[in-house]
Amino acid sequence: MAYNLLPSDREEGYLMPPSLREWLEEGHLAWFIVDAVGQMDLEQFYAAYWSDGWGAAAYDPGMMEAVLLYAYCRGVRSSRRIAQALEEDVGFRVVAANQQPEFRTICRFRAEHEKALEGLFVQALRMCREAGLVKLGVVALDGSKEAASASLAALT
Repeated sequence: MAYNLLPSDREEGYLMPPSLREWLEEGHLAWFIVDAVGQMDLEQFYAAYWSDGWGAAAYDPGMMEAVLLYAYCRGVRSSRRIAQALEEDVGFRVVAANQQPEFRTICRFRAEHEKALEGLFVQALRMCREAGLVKLGVVALDGSKEAASASLAALT
C-alpha cells in the first residue's frame, strides 16, 4: 500500500523571504510596535551614546526599546527569555530587524536607561489611549493579611 505523505527532508535548503515585511501579516502586533516606537521621542536614549563614531558599535536604542516593548506586550520580562525569543520567534526577529542581542546586553540596556524607559512607556500608553486601544482606570488590590492554618504542619 502506498502512502501519500509530504516529504520531511531536514537537510533541504530553505530560504526565508528576503524582506522582513513578508515574514508577518500587516496587522501583526510586531508592526504596530515598530511603528509606535518610530513615532516616539528617543532623544534621551541617543544622548547616552557617543556621536563622534568612536568606540564599539552599539545596538540601535530604538530597536532595543521596540524589543522590550514587544516583549512586555507578550508577557516576556526575563532578559534570557527575550534573548531566546529573538532566536526562535518570528515576531521578535521582525521587531529586532533580525538582530540578536544577548541577554546581558538587554539587561544592561534596561539598567542604563531605566528613567528613559519609564518615560517611554508613558508615551506608549498615551499613544494607545489616543488610538482607542486602552482604557485607563484605577486598579486596587487588597493586601490585608489574615491568620490561617494552611501550613504543612497544620494539615497533619
